[in-house]
Amino acid sequence: MQDAIYPLTLYYESACALCNSEMRNLMLRNQAGLLRFIDVSAPGFDAAPPGCSKQDLLQLMHAQRADGTVIRGVAVFRLAYAAVGLPWVSRALSAPLLRPLSEALYPWVARHRHRCPRWISRLLFGRALRRAAEQAARRAHCTADSCRHEPGASS
Repeated sequence: MQDAIYPLTLYYESACALCNSEMRNLMLRNQAGLLRFIDVSAPGFDAAPPGCSKQDLLQLMHAQRADGTVIRGVAVFRLAYAAVGLPWVSRALSAPLLRPLSEALYPWVARHRHRCPRWISRLLFGRALRRAAEQAARRAHCTADSCRHEPGASS
């Protein structure tokens, strides 16, 4: 079943501060390489999955599974967070109370995301981005045989 999902290609808009912060968080955590990222707002973008227009991709989060299936909305986030080792986020978005709430709220958030001030995305993703960057930096010091940590660094 996992083979049919991953790699999962995420279509996001880097011109949106909120979207860009969330995708940067996922990129830093994508240690297993299960996610691929395509910036829909990049100049010359022409890689929309079959049956989707650029406008579709700009309205709601879209992803394409390895088997070619296109998914939208909160389902994308559930799979993406599971892929980067944050299954608790995926489980929260699937919980009986949160799932219908997140699925009802997400289209509204997506429509109004450009009105979201940068401080909101820093509030939502700032700590997660710092933690992901620190983990990525620690991994960069590691080799197959050993791991060199800075003095006082924690694992």
